[in-house]
Amino acid sequence: MPVRFFWMIFGILALALAFLGVVLPILPTTPFLLLSTYAFARSSPKLEMWLVNHKHFGHLIRNWQRDGSIDRRTKWSAAIVMALTFIGSYLFGASGTVLTIQAVVLTGAATFVLTRPEGSSGEPPGSAD
Repeated sequence: MPVRFFWMIFGILALALAFLGVVLPILPTTPFLLLSTYAFARSSPKLEMWLVNHKHFGHLIRNWQRDGSIDRRTKWSAAIVMALTFIGSYLFGASGTVLTIQAVVLTGAATFVLTRPEGSSGEPPGSAD
């Protein structure tokens, strides 16, 4: 029982961070969704299914579970937010050290995201632009 409790708490915390990531540009959403799904699979199948079937986030999880893919819109949204984060840091006067670290980390993250296979957007056919 204590192990399930640990995974439940971990899943709730990861989910809270994922939801914060929706509104905070520097905090990623998808990795925390995936972590919470992993944790809920070990603690609460009901919560796992709720996430996997979630209207807005479920397709991200299903794509990753199916074949490690990320849909095109999500890839480009992530890359744009990463670029804007770096530009914002520069404009707000971050030090050269911070900018260098940020450039390395964001380039690595963008490279990882953009090189994943492309999955479906999870939207009904004809609804994508």
